[in-house]
Amino acid sequence: MTESTQAPNEFLRNEVCRIGKSLFERGYVHGSTGNISVRVPAEQGGGFLITPTDACLGFLEADTLAWVNEQGQQISGERASKTLALHRRIYACVPNAGCVVHTHSSYLVDLTLRGVWHPDDIVPPLTPYYVMKVGHVPLIPYFLPGDAQVAEHLAQRVAQYQARGLTLRAVMCDRLGPQVWGATPAAAMATLEELEETAKLWLRGHCTAQPLSEAAIQALRETFKASW
Repeated sequence: MTESTQAPNEFLRNEVCRIGKSLFERGYVHGSTGNISVRVPAEQGGGFLITPTDACLGFLEADTLAWVNEQGQQISGERASKTLALHRRIYACVPNAGCVVHTHSSYLVDLTLRGVWHPDDIVPPLTPYYVMKVGHVPLIPYFLPGDAQVAEHLAQRVAQYQARGLTLRAVMCDRLGPQVWGATPAAAMATLEELEETAKLWLRGHCTAQPLSEAAIQALRETFKASW
């Protein structure tokens, strides 16, 4: 088939641009930092759409998004972000992930500079919606941007949490920013927002706020099926 008959539909492309513009305008990303990808359904050609390398998420153009196949080989668009390999690893580890969002959100990066709460939980479970909508967020050690070792560490973390029957929706890369995933772009963005806002609360309170009690967390598990 020709490229035009295989190309991912307009909705997916526009959704990536919409999410990117929203994140940029609200300060979750700046300059050419961050990237977004989505899984393309098989009936639309399969593979992934990902923002181009060095693209500003606030000014994305739908027809320039990089489209790659399952093996990461480029089909169309501008050159794919250097984090493509990491995004593909997330999709392989998390079959129900439909979108991956990476930002350099300032409160979260600030948090790693000051010291996270715990390597397995970068912030404590401060609010019920953090427990329900985000869950555990482990820290990935610092590596150069694009280093393949990040993908290995991330895959290990996902497997560890899956073995405990827990859902992992994000990890935090030391000094760089979060990698967040969800079933849709809107879901991934909502998780990122809750994560960044919780980091903001934690830092504004000088990292002294008390976490929710185990009894409170258990109630969230029983009532809302929270994965904690």
